Amino acid sequence: MKKIIAYFKDSYNELVHKVSWPSRTELSSSAVVVLFASLIIAALVFVIDSVFQQVMKFIY
Repeated sequence: MKKIIAYFKDSYNELVHKVSWPSRTELSSSAVVVLFASLIIAALVFVIDSVFQQVMKFIY
């Protein structure tokens, strides 16, 4: 039981004192980058799927 308590104390200490958390502006700018990257990837998948669908319609 002492090992479990020590683990949680060490984990808390590391999260509070050793981890560098991003600021609100860094976090929001990263979220915007992820949003745009996701939209671009979704658009590429849509285009590839549409092309593949037209090729399959042509074959069949």
